This record gives sequence, structure tokens and C-alpha cells, in this order.
Amino acid sequence: MTDSTDFHFTDYQPYDFANRRHIGPSPSEMAEMLKVVGYPTLDKLIDATIPASIRQKEPLAWGAALTEREALDRLRETANKNQVLTSLIGQGYYGTITPPVIQRNILENPAWYTAYTPYQPEISQGRLEALLNFQTMISDLTGLDVANASLLDEATAAAEAMALCQRQAKSKATAFFVDRECHPQTIALIETRAAPLGWTVIVGDPMTDLDPVDVFGAIFQYPGTHGHVRDFSGLIARLHQTGAVAAVAADLLALTLLKSPGEMGADIAIGSSQRFGVPVGYGGPHAAYMAVKDAHKRAMPGRLVGVSVDARGNRAYRLSLQTREQHIRREKATSNICTAQVLLAVLASMYGVFHGPDGLKAIAQQVHRKAVLMAKGLEKLGYKVEPETFFDTITVEVGHMQGLILRAAVAEGVNLRKVGDTRIGMSLDERTRPATLEAVWRAFGGSFKVSDFEPTYRLPQDLLRKSAYMTHPIFHMNRAESEMTRYIRRLSDRDLALDRAMIPLGSCTMKLNATAEMLPITWPEFSDIHPFVPADQALGYKEMIDDLSAKLCQITGYDAFSMQPNSGAQGEYAGLLTIRNYHIANGDTHRDVCLIPTSAHGTNPASAQMAGMKVVPVKARENGDVDLEDFRAKAEEHAASLSCCMITYPSTHGVFEETVKEICEITHRHGGQVYLDGANMNAMVGLSRPGDIGSDVSHLNLHKTFCIPHGGGGPGMGPIGVKAHLAPYLPGHPQWHGGQGAVSAAPFGSPSILPISWSYCLMMGGEGLTQATKVAILNANYIAARLKGAYDVLYKSANGRVAHECIIDTRPLNASAGVTVDDIAKRLIDCGFHAPTMSWPVAGTLMIEPTESETKAEIDRFCDAMLAIREEARAIEGGKADKENNPLKNAPHTVEDLVGEWNRPYSREQACFPPGSFRVDKYWSPVNRIDNVYGDRNLVCTCPPMSEYAEAAE
Repeated sequence: MTDSTDFHFTDYQPYDFANRRHIGPSPSEMAEMLKVVGYPTLDKLIDATIPASIRQKEPLAWGAALTEREALDRLRETANKNQVLTSLIGQGYYGTITPPVIQRNILENPAWYTAYTPYQPEISQGRLEALLNFQTMISDLTGLDVANASLLDEATAAAEAMALCQRQAKSKATAFFVDRECHPQTIALIETRAAPLGWTVIVGDPMTDLDPVDVFGAIFQYPGTHGHVRDFSGLIARLHQTGAVAAVAADLLALTLLKSPGEMGADIAIGSSQRFGVPVGYGGPHAAYMAVKDAHKRAMPGRLVGVSVDARGNRAYRLSLQTREQHIRREKATSNICTAQVLLAVLASMYGVFHGPDGLKAIAQQVHRKAVLMAKGLEKLGYKVEPETFFDTITVEVGHMQGLILRAAVAEGVNLRKVGDTRIGMSLDERTRPATLEAVWRAFGGSFKVSDFEPTYRLPQDLLRKSAYMTHPIFHMNRAESEMTRYIRRLSDRDLALDRAMIPLGSCTMKLNATAEMLPITWPEFSDIHPFVPADQALGYKEMIDDLSAKLCQITGYDAFSMQPNSGAQGEYAGLLTIRNYHIANGDTHRDVCLIPTSAHGTNPASAQMAGMKVVPVKARENGDVDLEDFRAKAEEHAASLSCCMITYPSTHGVFEETVKEICEITHRHGGQVYLDGANMNAMVGLSRPGDIGSDVSHLNLHKTFCIPHGGGGPGMGPIGVKAHLAPYLPGHPQWHGGQGAVSAAPFGSPSILPISWSYCLMMGGEGLTQATKVAILNANYIAARLKGAYDVLYKSANGRVAHECIIDTRPLNASAGVTVDDIAKRLIDCGFHAPTMSWPVAGTLMIEPTESETKAEIDRFCDAMLAIREEARAIEGGKADKENNPLKNAPHTVEDLVGEWNRPYSREQACFPPGSFRVDKYWSPVNRIDNVYGDRNLVCTCPPMSEYAEAAE
């Protein structure tokens, strides 16, 4: 046995836990990679990559990085400053119970929350089925033909519905009618969206104030925000007579008992699925929905999952009509939506599967009976309760006692809603217990017991639902927990998410979502807070949001942040509205021109159009940079009306452009503001600050750079940072005083996921964040170096370097071997990888972004796969492989390719186990290549009967 005196600790080196969590390559691996790239040190590489003129002068500094335990203790201390009361505030947000089998196996499962948007449908079959279930459930409950795969929140969905009404209406009117019973945040969002587009918003009582001749559309709340349940059939018929379009904002749970919007004749239904098992989370994230009549399906914003077939004729799912509006119509688009709330829609759909139609109806009946009991107790006390018939919401006239009762309720542990100066509102929900009712009665001066009253119904008899819904077998499966667990597992096994392999998507930054960062989001102190609670009940949220905002200001060089935008596209829109409001305040109402490079993402011109701006395209040079001379000429030409320019930095082509400061100076010289898209902030944190370069406003994708997971296509957060002169024009909210128009339903967008980004900053520290950026740049340059000779990197800096991503040109393979970028993407599936970003920003190319999270071994595995694919293309070029019948054209291969007859000129082993793939832990695509043309020609967007699946396979 070795004597303990033989141990010496003079060579002890502290272990860098922070960097080993988020930074993939070890120090020794970095040294090996730097040799391949051709630089002696990481700092030398960074110096060669980022122009000295834009380098940050001071390092990020906010104290030492915290360990995981220290960070979780800090989060716990902060969470405890929130007070979790029972909130009966309603207004679109309700208590709900997330079944533990769904919470543990979806919400807390990286197989679900680390997946990317299903643009590669073959490896997204699990979540696509869950989304099809969601669409089917929504379509059934609303009584409309087609539902999309979710939108951001109910209020923005209502604004999208208004735009859809305007686009589809035969009426030439320019006004839109809004039911005064819509939730206040919904009215605010509609007014925000309408103003830049020149539409008039009329808010009033639809029964007395609506003249269909004057409007292109109308939206009604069902049930109303104060509880009213009304039949809009007659009003909708009158709207149709004048060529107007009708939308209904409907509560899904209420629709299990009440006549559907479709049965009233509505063209559009929108709403939230939050109360289907999604925690209220201080306002989000939640999945909104939209359903439409068949005639409007091709104009509907958002994503649409449809049914198609694969190469073997087997049933397969895909995104239908997937060329999104903002890419087709750009500045003529009426929507900039390019995302969804997939993870939350999956949760809601599983809630529907778990409970089935009978269970949902039973929950709705229980909620209604509680509301009736509440009303009976208040009436016994002598209070006037309105309305006479209702679903879950009532209002009570209390006169001058309002403040006293509200405070008494809080003392009893219950939040009620202040309605005007003399009324109190309350909405009952799934979580309401008998003790809650008794506590409210005590606040009103009563001492009743629930057992003192008989539960009855006060639903309007003429609006009771008679039609069936959720009849598909999936909603009638055995809901034993064992079966639910296995169903969820089967679906997740069909997907390829970040927990299985690197997802090298350029511009999408699929980096580690650390477990320690994810833990707090389901803590009740964060997940069970209503967004409209009194401020002193959310002091923990305030502390976190203030500190995160301060850190983001230091990172970006801006002076203020708004956390309200709950997606990147919403951030773009909010930033442009801020600029618009700034010009209006200065009397420059004529400034409405936005300069946008032709290489920009499609959401840029769409966002500018929605903000009331005229888009003027600016040419891009052959190397991908903004054409500075064309930019200068366009800025001079439009100097009198220049509002802003929109640029992306590093550029869309993955390069740090040398002329960025000059672009900012030209814009400012001519009276404009600079909007810098922060989608590529992953290449700048700690090294360069947009606010120092000359930018006035940026949005940040917290679901990219700051570790909020993509969740299969949402949630996201797109907060905007601004310089001081723009701060007064940041988004406001009807719950606050001050600020400009709201852009999201909740004051802080989707705040329940902000603990992820905050804890990321705490555990990395300024030094760790800076190192992460450097390694992201190293990993991208390493891939470019390893693939050199096999593929050309399309864009590089003057020093031959790329930023955090690189674009490889695959078009020569199409010319020489008939191998398309699609073929390469599908072959990568055989290798166990998600493809890089395809054909953007240049058709026929792949944009690769490894992020700093990936280890050298995983990056090498990807490079080996890409090099092997090049060799397979070379075999076609040399005539050694058939041009049409080869592994690339037939990819992806499935388990079915291992059995039965094999008549292909290459081996099964080559087909199924190419370089880069694992043999024991191989990911198998559940379907062969999907037929997109079939899917668009045979558009099916709800769960079809089993007989149709069988027919499709014949």
C-alpha cells in the first residue's frame, strides 16, 4: 500500500468546471485544432478573424463564475422572493395541472426540448405527430377545417387574425372591429399592429356598435374577458354579407361545453392552449392556436403539419406549404412569423391525449360548477354577480369596497382581478379547491362552507355544444401512465435532437442547454406566478430580469433592454417600432424608408413592412459583403425619408465585414437609425459590442446565444437592446404606465424561461462567455480547414477566416454528379446527423455552425461523414456508382432496408453504416425520403382515419 506521504499537491491545478460544461474541446484538443487551422494560439486566431477596429476595449466583468450549486442556490434565493398565491385573475391565464408523466417525459426531457424546427421531416416524425395531434384537437374543438401548429401567444395571434382578415376580405374598408370583451392585452396588441399599417381599430360592444359595412373584419371574445357568453352567429352572417371576415378568440376548455366558433360561421378562431397543462409562468411561454375555414388555409400564418408518404409509400409527416410567407412576399408580407411554440403545443396536445374528450369535458364541468358555487356564495352575501350565464368567469359589483376586498383576498392567499373602480373579477380553474372558494367568501365578509351549497349549472342553454370532437383513436387510447410513457418515448425515439448528436445548423446556434440551467423553470416560484399579480409578489422575477438586463447591456453596449418580444421575429418588429416611434416623437413622421441588404433573412423586410416602412434593397457584393457604394447611394437618394437600415453582424454569410462602422456612420449622417440583427451574437460576446460599432438597436435570440433551448421550434425569446435615446420608445403594456405599444401578450414575453439565460451568465462569468465565443470561432474554422479540398468555403474574410459559421458550396457536386444539397442532407441522416442549414442564404449551399459546445470528437465525426459523402459523389463522377441508384439518392435508409430483397448496386452495409455513424447506438430514420410534392397536392392537416393511411401506402 502506498504511503500517504508519497502524495504531493504542489502541482495542483484547479479544474475549470464552467468551461467543461459549455465549452466542448479540452485545452489539449484546442491545441490540436489550432494546428490544423494554422495558428499558434486561440487569441492569434481571434485577432485574424475580428477586425481590430470593432474589438471590445474592456473585458466583461461581473464577478467570478458561480458553480452549479452556487448558481442554483442563487436561483433558489431569488425564486423565494416571489410569492406564490392562488391567482383567480384570469384574463387569458389560468391555473392548470401538468400531468407528471408529461412534465417529466416532455417538459423536462432533452429529447424533446433540444430538438430543432422540423425542416428535416424524416428525423422529426415524433414531434410532427404530436403537432398533428395538436392541430386535430384544435380543429375539432373550434369546428374549423384547418389549424396551424401554434403561434406565439393569444394576443399576437389575434393581431395575426386581423391581418389575415384584411388579406382575405372582399370588403375595401380600412377599419377592424374589436369586441370590448376581448382581453386588454389583446386589444393593445391589435392597436399596436394596426397603427403602422394605417388600419383603424374600433373597440366597442358588437351588439350595438358594429356596422359591418365599415369594417374588413371583426374579432369577438368567447367567453368574454368579464365572463359574458354570447352567440355571434347573427353578427358573423351580417359581416359575410358585406365581404368582411369574422374571427373569434375562444377558450379551448369552454369549447368542450359550448357551441364552437365554426358552428357560428366564424372564418377564423384564435386563442391560447395554456390551460391545457402548460404552467402560467408569469406570462409564458404558451402555445397560441389559429384555425381557419378551408378557403383561408393557404393564407394562414405560421407552420402547418401535413400528412404525406415516403419513398416506400409509408405514411410520413412534414411541414406543408412550408415556403413561408415572409420568404415569398418579403416586404409585401402581412406576417413575419417564422416560428411557433412547438414544445408548448406538444405539451397541450399530450394533455389532450392524456385526458381525452371525456376527461376534458369533465374538467370543464368541474371548473364551471366551482364558478357557480362561487357566485352562489357571493349572491348570498348580497352582491350582484354578472353575467347571468357564464363558463368560469364572473364579475362582482362592490362599489367603494373594491380596494378593501382585494387586500383581504391577498391576505387569504388569493389574487382577484380589479375591474374598473367598483368591480372585482374572478376566473375559476382546474386548480381551484374548496378552500379557495371559502377564502374568497371570507374576503367578501362571508363564512360559508362549500358544502352549504348545491352545485348547479349556469351555462346558456342555447349555446350548449351538441357536436362531437376529438373522435380520432389517438384521443381514446388507454391512458394508463405506462401507456402514456411508452407513447411519449416512441415519439421521441423517432426524432434526432441535440441529446443524440451535434446539430450543425448555421445561424441557429444549437448549443448546449445545460441541465442545471433547466432545473429552475419548473419550480413553482417561477412557474406558478400569474403575469398580472401585484408587483410585490414578483420581486424575484424583477431581480432576475433587472440583473439579466444589466448583463446584456454590458455584453452589447446598449443602455436599456425590453424583455417583451417572445421570438426573434417579434424582436425585429419591436426594434423597428421603437425606431418608428422615435422618429414620430421628433416630428419626423415622413421618415419611413428602411435599407435592407438583399442577403437579409426574409423576416427583415417582412418586419419592416409591418412597421409601416418602405423597403429599399441594397446590393450585396460577390463576396457576400454589403455593397458599400450602393448603400451610400441609396442612403443619399432617400436621405430626406430615411428611417433606418437593417444589417446582420457578423454578416449572413458568416464573415466580420470590415465596413460595418462606415455603414453605421452613413446611416446616421442621413438621419437614420441602425438596426443590427443579433442572431449571430454567438460570435461577438466578450469580443465586440453592437452598441460600440454604431448600432442603435438589436434583438438577441436568447434561444441561440444564451442557451434557451429551441424546443423543436419554440419557445424563444427576442429581447431588444437600445441606446439611451431610444429607451423611452421601448414596448409598453396595458398593465403598466409609460412606454409605447405592447408587442406581446405578457409584459415580459416568456419570462419563465429567463432563468436559463440568467444562470448561464452566472455560471460562465464574463471570462467564460468570452472564451465560449472564441471557441465557437475556432470550431467553425476547424471545420472549414478539415473540409478544405473536398468543398469550397464560399465566403471568407480578407485573412481567409470565417466567423462562427461557414458556408460550403455543394453546387459543383450537382453539376458533376447530379448530387443535390437535399441528397447530402438526407445522407447525413444515415450518418446520425441533422443537416446544416440548407440553401440559405445561397441556394445549393450548406451553412455549418458547430457552436462552442461540441467536442473535437463529435466535430471530427461530422467532418468524416462530410468527407465520405464527397467520396460517394466522386464515385458517381468517375462512373463507379450509378447516377440515380446510389446511397446519396436513396438516403435516408431505414431498418426496412436491412430486410427483404436488395437489388441496389451498393451493399446494405454501405447504405446503413456510412462513416460517422454508430453501429451499436445508430440513429435510424423512421421513414425513407418524404415525397413533398404528394404532401402539397394532397393536403391533409389533421389526423386522418386509419383507412386513409392504408390507402396511401398501397
